[in-house]
Amino acid sequence: MGIFNKFSFIFLVIFLSLSANAQVQRHRFVIQATKVKRLCKTHNTITVNGMFPGPSLEIKNGDTLEVQVVNKARYNVTIHWHGVRQMRTGWADGPEFVTQCPIRPGGSYTYRFTVQGQEGTLWWHAHSSWLRATVYGALIIRPREGKSYPFPKPKRETPILLGEWWDANPIDVVREATRTGAAPNVSDAYTINAQPGDLYKCSSKETTVVPIDSGETNLLRVINAALNQPLFFKVANHKLTVVGADASYTKPFTTSVLMLGPGQTTDVLIRGDQPPSRYYMAARAYQSAQNAPFDNTTTTAILEYKSASCAAKKCNAPTPIMPSLPAYNDTNTVTAFSQSFRSREKAEVPTDIDESLFFTIGLGLNNCPPNFRKRRCQGPNGTRFTASMNNVSFVLPRNFSLLQAHQQGIPGVFTTDFPANPPLKFDYTGNVSRSLFQPVPGTKLYKLKYGSRVQIVLQDTSIVTPENHPIHLHGYDFYIIAQGFGNFDPKKDTSKFNLVDPPMRNTVGVPVNGWAVIRFVADNPGVWIMHCHLDVHINWGLAMAFLVENGVGELQTIQPPPPDLPIC
Repeated sequence: MGIFNKFSFIFLVIFLSLSANAQVQRHRFVIQATKVKRLCKTHNTITVNGMFPGPSLEIKNGDTLEVQVVNKARYNVTIHWHGVRQMRTGWADGPEFVTQCPIRPGGSYTYRFTVQGQEGTLWWHAHSSWLRATVYGALIIRPREGKSYPFPKPKRETPILLGEWWDANPIDVVREATRTGAAPNVSDAYTINAQPGDLYKCSSKETTVVPIDSGETNLLRVINAALNQPLFFKVANHKLTVVGADASYTKPFTTSVLMLGPGQTTDVLIRGDQPPSRYYMAARAYQSAQNAPFDNTTTTAILEYKSASCAAKKCNAPTPIMPSLPAYNDTNTVTAFSQSFRSREKAEVPTDIDESLFFTIGLGLNNCPPNFRKRRCQGPNGTRFTASMNNVSFVLPRNFSLLQAHQQGIPGVFTTDFPANPPLKFDYTGNVSRSLFQPVPGTKLYKLKYGSRVQIVLQDTSIVTPENHPIHLHGYDFYIIAQGFGNFDPKKDTSKFNLVDPPMRNTVGVPVNGWAVIRFVADNPGVWIMHCHLDVHINWGLAMAFLVENGVGELQTIQPPPPDLPIC
């Protein structure tokens, strides 16, 4: 055997042994209206395969997913695979008018992508209007064949999906807000695995029950799938050991309470080390925006020790023990929790920065256009709510997706002049002049060269109201190297940067009246939206997008669009 053939043979053996364990997992998602009863009322709710929440998908690191989405609902739909890196497969990312046109009623589209180098808990959800109120599910990524978790193997695993429920059609809720310019109605309930729980009317019979046995250690995969609300989560009398977040392992730490912004996931170990009984798991709002209305109800599930179960024997089950949850505005607890996260291993944080960006984020108010009637300007003082990054309120195109326009060189769809810094410096977290309340609408992208090392300072502003904003970047994980309060000051705040073991996330909570600094390497070509994961804010324009150019050769180039890509 010649030397070339010998090497080819060795390479082939390695390739075959790797790919032998990797599988192609195929699923079919039918988007359809299904009768769902909650809070005493039945609604025609948009679901996947008639399930609410939708199916949990379980794969291994290295597997390929092929999910055919068939739209039998009356609304446009897309599916986003939240946190999946989508290396070179931007066409499968899912945000409507960003990487694809929506799947029209009666249409279908197959999402094809490989999950590589990620393990833990992610999730999938609709990325079109407010359909993700009910169209969502868990995406569980296990280690490769023969590999194990970097923590003791749990006895059982349970996805815990925190959600938000409107006693109305969520699409009608957002359409009404868009028409009036006011804030949308807040939700009527929160849910755990789509059930509101014992504290709501007509709900206790279906309350989610999570089993545990004395002495066992279980894994809870907690996902905040709520539309507009960061949530505290607690289990009465039990400690939780955090071992992962956003499909990255973390240095384990123990806490009695979690706080997740919409979009975030947290993997925790829970031990059956309490007297056998029934204990409430509870979630309720973390509300950082002052004077803004919010849903102040509490959702519950029940952690039930097997020996305390009444399923097999007729008995009066004990009333579950209730945890004491933090106050709605307990920012100190949120800060202590978010500052506990560290990467498990020494992190490869980019140090020589090519692109140093500073983005202000926050709300705004548009003056009532002269041709609008008063009823269309029901925001504060006869205005319409808006939101922006660096004073640009993001407008999605309507005739092409951004990725399609970039790939095909279609002019007039977007510009690449998104500002690297706010157009005006001001006291971001102080009293802001009214003249700064009105942003400029635009479809502006920021261009990044392939491989460039990027740092972004995300600065909250007190325009209208300061607020904790969960900012999600598509196509990338990033390191959160620092967070703080007030205005970011490069002179004194740079010394706080953690370049050793910062956590890797796909969604960062920018503190209320504060800032966060993230870093990543732009090694995934395509168009990637970065937006606030409070859906009301993305509707108002709190978003921007990066255009990451192709590098050299096939492996640094986005794949061509699939033949069944929906057309506008």
